Amino acid sequence: MKIITKISIVGGLVLAMASCSVSGPLIITDNAGGAGAKKGEAKYTVILGFIRPMDADVSIQKAAANGKITKISTVDQKVKGGLFKTTYYTIVTGE
Repeated sequence: MKIITKISIVGGLVLAMASCSVSGPLIITDNAGGAGAKKGEAKYTVILGFIRPMDADVSIQKAAANGKITKISTVDQKVKGGLFKTTYYTIVTGE
């Protein structure tokens, strides 16, 4: 019985520390980007299914403002999830 309990505890800890990340492009424009492009990011975190309302803006406009970008070149979205916490990102590059 002790072995089953230990295996359950270790398995639960491994599951709690495991995470997954998914990302992909949303928009690509004709505006110049390249190596010297600026990068802006907007993100929010959901903990145990609850969104914190003070930082729940992950719009393209917010990400561009954070990076001081006026001409958007690319927009990417990334979701990094774990057992208790999930973080959503919008990443914008441009001039």
